Amino acid sequence: MPNEPDWETGDGVIDIRDPDEIDAAFDRGERHVGTAVIGMVLHGEDIAVLAPRVERAMRSPDPYVRQLGCVAAGDMARLYTTLSPGIYAVLRAEGLGGVADSAIRDTLTFIPFRQLPWWMRRLDLWLSVRDTVEGRLLRLQDFTEESWGAVKGVLGRARRRDE
Repeated sequence: MPNEPDWETGDGVIDIRDPDEIDAAFDRGERHVGTAVIGMVLHGEDIAVLAPRVERAMRSPDPYVRQLGCVAAGDMARLYTTLSPGIYAVLRAEGLGGVADSAIRDTLTFIPFRQLPWWMRRLDLWLSVRDTVEGRLLRLQDFTEESWGAVKGVLGRARRRDE
């Protein structure tokens, strides 16, 4: 690493690979520790080393760090196709619609269905059914609008002939 990371501005923190330095940054309450966790996930290899730091970022009281922790969890799902039970617990607590939305969807996309916990399997099935029903309702709406437009066109031509 040519330059030391600047924790004030966040410059260079994505290049940190030392888990102890990231743990120390958590202890100091550094604002850009989430960026360092993402960098560690992108360049790390050992899930046992990565998972506790990602989980710690996801449980952070700082919303910025928590959001970046969820990004790191999504990256873990994409790159390693596995997550720790602690990360699954945080994702379940956050739920869809919050900061963990993308991480949950990445997990459902990149981790094989049979490796998911039961609650995530149920969520995947529910989302599939919901998306199918929503798609059919949208097609029905399009059909109705096109049909109504055709009826208006025919009625408009009939009125013009009567005049």
